Amino acid sequence: MAVAVCVVLFVCRFFLHWLGMIPYLALLVLIVVCLLDYFILFAVREGIFARRTMAERLSNGDENPIRIDFENRYALPVHLEVIDEIPHQFQRRDVLFELDLQPKQQKHLEYHLRPVKRGVYEFGDIRVFVNSVLGFFKRRYTLGEGVEVPVYPSYLQLRKYQLMAISNRLNEAGVKKIRRFGHSMEFEQIKEYVQGDDYRTLNWQATARRGQLMVNTYSDEKSQQIYCVIDKGRVMKMPFEGMSLLDYAINASLVLSNVALMKQDKAGLVTFAEGIGTFVKADKKALQMQYILETLYNQKTRYLESDFERLYSNCLTYNTELNGVLTSPAETTESIYTKAIAEQFVLEKKQIVKELNRYGIMSILTAPADLTVQALNKYLEIKARNLI
Repeated sequence: MAVAVCVVLFVCRFFLHWLGMIPYLALLVLIVVCLLDYFILFAVREGIFARRTMAERLSNGDENPIRIDFENRYALPVHLEVIDEIPHQFQRRDVLFELDLQPKQQKHLEYHLRPVKRGVYEFGDIRVFVNSVLGFFKRRYTLGEGVEVPVYPSYLQLRKYQLMAISNRLNEAGVKKIRRFGHSMEFEQIKEYVQGDDYRTLNWQATARRGQLMVNTYSDEKSQQIYCVIDKGRVMKMPFEGMSLLDYAINASLVLSNVALMKQDKAGLVTFAEGIGTFVKADKKALQMQYILETLYNQKTRYLESDFERLYSNCLTYNTELNGVLTSPAETTESIYTKAIAEQFVLEKKQIVKELNRYGIMSILTAPADLTVQALNKYLEIKARNLI
């Protein structure tokens, strides 16, 4: 803009001789201001400080906070344009931020990233472009350090359900309160009867000895072996809201294993496709959860059909996007065929669940996004009914 003003003044001087030295003075002022702006930006060796802060590992399928801290080491206010070089897996080109800093001021910005694949993600540098209040020049800083961060199964989801389980708030996440059927066989103690105790647990011999009503109390049977069996076959590569069905199963298995350990049960893991893949023996040792987490981190989909017969001899997949096909009107020949196939898939899944239930195998038919809650509900139901 200032250069344009100088050009206009020089053009006008050809017609308006009374302007005299004004265009030259304007040009001189422009040169002085530019030199001053250059000096302001480049006289300070490290005028801007920036540092990226985040967790040592990211949680798959969750919004992970990324924080960048800034400090203005200039003696004047500056305007920053910040480009954070995020991993290529996110395929985003909009991680551009602008902020103003007063002299010696510290400030931070925060944004979130949601990975949908496990693996190693590489962050690059932090590119900062600085303008002074004069705005004639822009200085680029390359700050921060490139860093590789692993993306693990959803440990944020694990922590959320763990905290809810500790504080008995699982119902807030959709986990049902299951009515207990009967009693487990693990005797705990004999105590005095209080209002609300089940009269069926009265201990008549202890009542006779003490001269007052006494009841038996029982605790949940512990150290039951809880195995999460994960299908890694070709169909589990199918995406749902950006994440594969395998990753939904992995996240649900992680949470379920943790809750089982909190219930004093033993948690284990089995993966399979055309054959048996990983096997983690059920245990409740202190490092079992970390071992399961590390094992789940390395699981990948196999591009072969799953062999359920082999799984059975050695020791469900569902796509809710079918609902959109089923409910949408079929207006073309192609859409009619697509809808027919979708209805057949849904029917087959319901038949599989019915057949499994007929043989006493409890199963869940649910949307991937609801798998964690439904798996917890089923586990707690089984636990309450003393079926394990």
